[in-house]
Amino acid sequence: MFFKQKQTGDSTQPPSVQEVRERLTKAMSSNPDLTFRTILCSDNNAVLIAYLVNLVDIRSLSEDIIKPIQKESSTSIGIEELNQIISTGNISAAEGKEHAVQSLLTGAVYLYSTKEKKSLLVHIPHIDERSIDKAETESLVFGPKISFTESIGKNINMIRANINDPKLRTDKVTIGERVKTEIRIVYIEDIADPENVQTVKQRISEIVIDDVLDSSVLVQLIEDNSFTIFPQFLLSELPDRFSYSILRGKVGILVDRSPTAILTPTQFLSFFESTEDVYMRWNLSTFIRFLRFTAMLISVFATPAYVAALTYHYEVIPSALMISLGQSRANVPFPPVFEALLFEFIIELLREAGARLPTKVGQTMGIVGGIVIGQASVQAGFTSNILIIIIALSALGSFTAPSYMMGSAIRIARFPMIILAGFLGLIGIMFGLCFILLHLLKLTTLGRPYLAPIYPFRKEDLKYSLFRLPVQYLAKRPITNSPIDNEIFPRRLAEKKRDTDE
Repeated sequence: MFFKQKQTGDSTQPPSVQEVRERLTKAMSSNPDLTFRTILCSDNNAVLIAYLVNLVDIRSLSEDIIKPIQKESSTSIGIEELNQIISTGNISAAEGKEHAVQSLLTGAVYLYSTKEKKSLLVHIPHIDERSIDKAETESLVFGPKISFTESIGKNINMIRANINDPKLRTDKVTIGERVKTEIRIVYIEDIADPENVQTVKQRISEIVIDDVLDSSVLVQLIEDNSFTIFPQFLLSELPDRFSYSILRGKVGILVDRSPTAILTPTQFLSFFESTEDVYMRWNLSTFIRFLRFTAMLISVFATPAYVAALTYHYEVIPSALMISLGQSRANVPFPPVFEALLFEFIIELLREAGARLPTKVGQTMGIVGGIVIGQASVQAGFTSNILIIIIALSALGSFTAPSYMMGSAIRIARFPMIILAGFLGLIGIMFGLCFILLHLLKLTTLGRPYLAPIYPFRKEDLKYSLFRLPVQYLAKRPITNSPIDNEIFPRRLAEKKRDTDE
């Protein structure tokens, strides 16, 4: 019951319609969208209808709630009668003041009958949603092109369409002290490791915050290490990648009002995997995966190696290249470390400007700005043309990572490596490399090793991370995810394949 009953003598009477309106208005802080409708019934009874005009489906309210009540108004209408004549929405009893107010704020209609001491809530929310569209941040050549939307209901429907397994669980959790946000923890009951599922639930349940704006905000609240630049949870807007990972033993998290889903536990090498790798032939996807790893190394170490060689280690540069470098840097007034940092900073400015401007203008800004600034800098003697080439390769290398967060981490790691190379040369580069390796070895994701399957070494999982094998050889799920059911293919198919090979 929403309101306390008014006591008269020895009897308890429900409050009048006017009293309910006043108390409800006060509880909603005199919200101007709060609308009341009173329908008089026989025996001096009445039904009060309250709702927020912009949050409910007006057509459903008129056709499925108001008109049926008006049709039965010649009789005395109580809670049981309301349950029978209303055939739409999710009907529930109001379980206290906070429940009723929160329901009104999420698109419910509050019904109060003076005949009874109880009230009902009919959930008929009107939600403006964008249609299913192509993925923006994870573009693919092969495979489905649809992406998640801001509607958690649509996202769950897409996942269930991909995984029609009765063991698929979508456990509901609500967090947020002021703005309640629905979160779904998605996993397959007989595949996902119960410890991983329990860890996710525990970390989410311990969150105390006013509002969770997006899944990227939730990730920051539940990650193992908040000070590292490396992402520990994978964010994806592709339902097929989400479904593929769930079937391999991972745990997924969906956040209402967010078009990206969370996958965990996620290891370092997973950020260089793409769903497209699954759709391509194994040899081609293996080549592309190695190409991404090579691009990452070039992005992190190419510019620092240039700075170290020109500052301390001229002897490692071939004679023919040394002549070209000398001619290129003859008029450059800056030391190599300052020159490299300056143009790395300019590249980041161009990238940020291109990302913030409208799409067509941003593309033009990135291309034209890079060409104009690079050419003008070389002609003015501010930099060497060889450095422009190296920085361009480094920037391209960071963009090859399928994960935007990992690409950003690679770009950030490049700056301290350049500074170390400028002060200590190759020794500084090795010092920075050792520091990164030690940091990655210590890092965990949901309590699991971040560098698995390299450390701890798991040979069986290398075919899912470093390279790929033909599909028929991927008969088991990655043991890194600690799945309960480890078999992907039926045993008889795997045995048949082994017999054929023999």
